[in-house]
Amino acid sequence: MNEIVIKKKNPKVWCQLAQIAEENGMALYAVGGTLRDWLMGKESKDDDFLALGDAVLMANKASAALNGSKVVEFPRFNTAFFMLDDVKMEFTGLRINIENSSESEAVTEDLRRRDFTINAVSARLNAGGEITLFDPIGGIDDIKKGLLRTPMEAETIFKDDPVRILRAFRFAAQFKLKIHPFIPPAMKAAVEGLKNTAWERIGEEFLKILALPKPSLALKPMFDIGVYDQILPELSCLSGVERHGRHHHKDVFLHTLKVVDNAAVSGGDVVTRFAALFHDIAKPLTKKFDQETGYTFHGHEDLGSRMVYQIAMRLRLPRETAKLAQKLTLMHMRPVNLAGTEVTDSAIRRLMTQAGDDLDRLLILCRADITSGDQRKVKQYLKNFDFMVQRTGEVSDKDEMLAFQSPLRGGEIMELCGIEPGPLVGKIKKAIEEAILSGEIPNEYDAAKEYFFLHKEEWLKVKV
Repeated sequence: MNEIVIKKKNPKVWCQLAQIAEENGMALYAVGGTLRDWLMGKESKDDDFLALGDAVLMANKASAALNGSKVVEFPRFNTAFFMLDDVKMEFTGLRINIENSSESEAVTEDLRRRDFTINAVSARLNAGGEITLFDPIGGIDDIKKGLLRTPMEAETIFKDDPVRILRAFRFAAQFKLKIHPFIPPAMKAAVEGLKNTAWERIGEEFLKILALPKPSLALKPMFDIGVYDQILPELSCLSGVERHGRHHHKDVFLHTLKVVDNAAVSGGDVVTRFAALFHDIAKPLTKKFDQETGYTFHGHEDLGSRMVYQIAMRLRLPRETAKLAQKLTLMHMRPVNLAGTEVTDSAIRRLMTQAGDDLDRLLILCRADITSGDQRKVKQYLKNFDFMVQRTGEVSDKDEMLAFQSPLRGGEIMELCGIEPGPLVGKIKKAIEEAILSGEIPNEYDAAKEYFFLHKEEWLKVKV
């Protein structure tokens, strides 16, 4: 068996876990993404462990010793987890009967049943601090080669769990891995099985793919093997280019991939990227052709907003996510329609009011939507759009100034001056406000009151 003893001391928590396991008569291995990320020099938010024994008991003992959260148990599957600060600590038992197997044989068989070799590396923990890497499948070598390979026959791996198709493309894009030649044919053979998979798992994978630095690296090959035909046929319908004489419309699917990548580069969160993926989803249903103007897609944002909500619900995403994606899809044309025009303050305020707290997300989506093969057009469109964004900042600053008021209120000014309501009260308030806005005094009550007493007599001498 392929064993490597690491002399470097493992984290203190792993030492404690190894001691708990030994005290309860079981061996404990760190497995899966925990080891993969560690070997790649990356941080991991999840710690996965293989317990050769009662994994639920191990989780409860560990949580009590480490002051973790309440343990979530799945006794039927011999699995349990708890949260240790922001790290998920998950414990799983062996998936096979080990009565007639040695420890190494049992662990090897468990690793063979995992999705990819890069996730089939394990490390036996011990209370002394050293960890022993156990890699019978050759995952470490594949990590070094940058190769995505299955631990057993690829057809079996994907047939057993078709969601692994999405995971394969995600890992390849995330870690810049080359997919083994045996894998694509096996994925194509198993892709229909996605229709019978829990939507929650598919939705979870989609969000992880959208969170990648460049989501199209996974989204495009998923199209190529027919993933969307099975679970998101609306996306499949976006592909293709039609021409009528001198008129043509671009391939909406390829355009969509550019928009998603643009949103990612601009720092858009996963909900903004989800909206980017589906912002033009209704174009095939609203497409019309006019001999003079060419292709039109009137109302695609309205119909698309209803479709994206339904798609989000199909993927079992949180309702808040669905509503926000619906809002962004509905509004994604409005900032673009303002760009390049003489934008009035009222039009800007209307946009800001409708977008509310989601204005930044909307602007990221709309800027990402500016794509074209003609870079001169892109440059001009971006210039117009950025000017419109600048105007939103100007209007926002102007409105804040208009809403600004002196810390010293009118009633207090009248009481301190011994005067009745009238124009003089407003004059004094304005003088204090101007002193704050000019930076002469800070925007604080005590400073404003001190400034008031300093100028009170001269203000009272002024005839209004």
